[in-house]
Amino acid sequence: MRGHLTTAAALLTASLLLTGCGGVGDAARPEGERGVVGISMPTQSSERWINDGENMVAEFESRGFGTDLQYAEDVVEDQVAQIENMITRGADVLVIAAVDGEALGDVLDMADAGDIPVIAYDRLIRGSEHVDYYATFDNFEVGVLQGRYIVDALDLESGEGPFNIELFGGSPDDNNAYFFNDGAMSVLQPHIDDGTLVVRSGQTGMEQIAIHRWDGATAQARMDNLLSANYSDEEVHAVLSPYDGISLGVIESLRAVGYGTDSRPFPVVTGQDAEVASVMSIIAGEQTQTVFKDTRALAEQTVTMVEAVVEGEEVPVNDTESYDNGARVVPSYLLEPVSVDIDNYHEVLVGSGYYEESDLR
Repeated sequence: MRGHLTTAAALLTASLLLTGCGGVGDAARPEGERGVVGISMPTQSSERWINDGENMVAEFESRGFGTDLQYAEDVVEDQVAQIENMITRGADVLVIAAVDGEALGDVLDMADAGDIPVIAYDRLIRGSEHVDYYATFDNFEVGVLQGRYIVDALDLESGEGPFNIELFGGSPDDNNAYFFNDGAMSVLQPHIDDGTLVVRSGQTGMEQIAIHRWDGATAQARMDNLLSANYSDEEVHAVLSPYDGISLGVIESLRAVGYGTDSRPFPVVTGQDAEVASVMSIIAGEQTQTVFKDTRALAEQTVTMVEAVVEGEEVPVNDTESYDNGARVVPSYLLEPVSVDIDNYHEVLVGSGYYEESDLR
């Protein structure tokens, strides 16, 4: 671990000495008695990233840190420029959810030269030794929950079938997409092998099923093609979707060809992130399941890790083996995801205070 500023006094002194300009709006460097955290988020087009950013700002500021929150709107070059700006303005720590996990090597070299620790947030940053820690959910388990839900919903363990399934993957530039897919396929592959699940399109590899930037419109177009090519006389019984935005695109494609009626109900459709639109879709009987990842807990854990880094204390991690970014194994803290459907959404999402009842109407 590189040496870092380890006292609040040193951080405050540094924050007074380090000033800079440039980047978004040439804003003055935000101050905090314990230092400044640059928070780089990928996009505001997804509700979950807005929540992540807001939760971290609130948590950091409640503990005496200044924050510099920027969204790159899924443009790699903008994210790099924003992080450079944070460094120039004297950020003491960087928390980064990468747009492209393999495109930040040069700017992380810049952070290292400035002795600025980096915590990857929910998306592993690959190819750089200058990633100190990783805060995320158990991404393999996310896929396991999705795969297991399909198995249970179709009652495959009883020998029912065969059932038709189509597979969707996440963005190929996001390391998490592979963990989600690996987790799901660890559950689904045995049923594909024994014929109780049939992928009529034959498209099973990530190079075939991946949806760039997790885009719902791209997923809808792919589902349109799958349906027209493979399901003129067959029904789709399940769709593995790794993310709610993809799920809603898939559902719109299915709706366009007549699914969603009493005589032709929607297939089982999984998801992830428990976004409002998808929870409402679950309530309406369209999307079947989502995986809830409480961003409040992730924000709190990330702040706790940053505090430990700043104070020179042992940083809490619970996984030191799973996340090899190609340059080093990154010490990580994994939180547990929760499967949500029509039966438990109220207890899990409203009961925990994550959403208000009125949010879901």
